[in-house]
Parts: sequence; structure tokens; C-alpha cells
Amino acid sequence: MALQCGIVGLPNVGKSTLFNCLSNAKAQAANFPFCTIEPNVGVITVPDERLNKLAELVKPQRIVPTTVEIVDIAGLVKGASKGEGLGNKFLGNIRETNAIIHVLRCFDNENITHVDGSVNPVRDKEVIDFELQLKDLETVEGRIVRVQKQAQTGGDKEAKRMYDILLRYQNALRQGKSARTVTFDNKDDQKIANELYLLTNKPVLYVCNVDEESAVNGNEYVEMVKTAIKDESAEYLIVAAKTEEEIAELESYEERQMFLEEAGLKESGVARLIRAAYKLLNLETYFTAGAPEVRAWTYPRGVKAPQAAAVIHTDFEKGFIRAEVIKYEDFMKYGSEAACREAGKLAVEGKEYVVQDGDIMHFRFNV
Repeated sequence: MALQCGIVGLPNVGKSTLFNCLSNAKAQAANFPFCTIEPNVGVITVPDERLNKLAELVKPQRIVPTTVEIVDIAGLVKGASKGEGLGNKFLGNIRETNAIIHVLRCFDNENITHVDGSVNPVRDKEVIDFELQLKDLETVEGRIVRVQKQAQTGGDKEAKRMYDILLRYQNALRQGKSARTVTFDNKDDQKIANELYLLTNKPVLYVCNVDEESAVNGNEYVEMVKTAIKDESAEYLIVAAKTEEEIAELESYEERQMFLEEAGLKESGVARLIRAAYKLLNLETYFTAGAPEVRAWTYPRGVKAPQAAAVIHTDFEKGFIRAEVIKYEDFMKYGSEAACREAGKLAVEGKEYVVQDGDIMHFRFNV
């Protein structure tokens, strides 16, 4: 499932340093704008301790984790919506992603220049928000021109519904608010709204890039960000990218854990960020477990068994008969599929079963 999170931010906020920690693909990290011109794509393994624990019990020939794609996108500057800097390229690349990881500089360092001369993460956030909002407003007003007459005079109910949705977005965007601040109670309205693919409607995670001393509790810059995003449907994460880069260079797991403990961290910011990105994409994981392999499979939260089966192969959905499901906790308790079956902990589910995160599944199908 090639779902992507795009890492965005102004030049020199630590985007590429963070990307380097996330991926084996090394983006150039240099102290000047636009050092990342083509978007770098990294396929990132999602850390999941459940997979390792399953493998300890099953002892398969191989273990296959799930992944998410991270795209490092060129730095943006004021005027991007009008094509300034690498604006058109930036906006084109971000439109192709499913969610946004917005890196904000929350550290002082006189040796690393800031494109606007001083550190202010809220101002930086507003620069990118403004450019994306302008582009969305251009999109919305273009659609309004196309549907307005039909909605007002043609008696077309669908055109009227679209027109009303567009007006709500137009009103919000003109006030400097992102599209994600507009919510719809009606599911049909929400579906139509989602199909507009507005840039500021994408789910967003703000990453506060701090110095090592602020990695645990944050700092005044982080507090500024928390206040600025309190009315958004968005999450934030504190990461010390430079520290993470130093951790990533250590060869052994023991050395990395020792470094984390000395920094007062329970786990790396990279691991937290990857899981947060996975959640941001509205994804969950089910497992298949057998002697050949124990494997994690990615599926969109809320899907039913046949659609989850299609993640393995489309034939599984076409010929779906049933799903045999063991809850992860039960597998851990009883230690094997056979023991779970004997204890009555293997459930046989049909086409209406909504798959739950952590389910261990075996699909029966006939094509």
C-alpha cells in the first residue's frame, strides 16, 4: 500500500536531517535553501513489538514488517503559491502525498541561518499555511465559478450541495484558516469535500525540532506551537533531529539504547515519528502467522474482512468465504494457533466483520 507522508518545512529547519534518520536514502543536508531539489522517497519500516513477540512464539523462516513511505520535499518560501522559489514543484509534490509531516524549527543555533533571520516556529508555520491556503482558495474559487450558475438556477441538488460546501471552504480560507478546520456532520457532504483534495485538508503532524536539552520536555518554542495549533485537528511531536542523527550512526542496539537513556528518552524520536505517521494515514495492522513467515499487513482503519484480505491479493477478496481470527492477546496467552483453537479463542467471521488492529488472520477463499 503505497501511502505517503510528505515532510515539509521552510529551508534549514531540519527536514533533511530528520529524513536521513528515517531512511537509508540520504538527502543532502546543507546549510542553504533548496538543497533537496528532487523529492527523496524512503520506504520506512514501522516498528511494532507485537511482530517480534509473535515471531518468538511461531519461529518462522522470515519476519516481514509493514512499511510507510516518507517523502522529503523541497523547502518552501513565501510566494510559493505564485511559483516563487521551488513553489510549483513543492505544491505538486505535496499534492501527491496522503498526509503532511510539518517540521518546525524550535532550537537556537547561530551557525545555522534562518531564511527569515530569526527563530519563530509559529511564523514559519503560518508561512507554509498561507501558501497552501492560497492555492486551495484558488482551487475552490475556480470550482465555484463552474458550479454557481447550475446551483442557483438549474435545480441541480448535487450542484447546490457542492456549491454550499465550496462556500464554507471559501469563507474559512479567506479568514486564513485551513480547510481541515471545516467539519461536516453529513457523511455525504464529507465524502464530497474529501474529493476536492485540498492541500490544507490533509492530516498533519507538526514535528517540533528541538536541541538535545529540550528533547524530553520541550521548550518555549514548543509551547508556542502547542498554543498555535490548539484549534486544529492536528497532533505535535517533539524530536531532536540532530540527536537522532547521532543515535542512528551508532552501530549496536545496546549503544543506541544507552544513548537514549542518557538523554532521558525511553525510545527514539524516529520510532515515535514513524508510528505517528502510520496513525496519521489512518492505517492499522493485522498479522498472518505461520512457519514460512510472520508478517504485518497494512489496512485502512474500519474496513471489513474481504477488503483487508485484498491487501494480500485481490483474489482473496473476490473469492472470500470466511476469516479465521485470533486476537493478539489470546495468541500471546495460549502460545499457538492450535492452543487458541482448542481454547475456543479462534473466531470464524464473515464478510461484515470489521478488522481490528492486531488481529491474527487466516483467510479462506475460493476463486
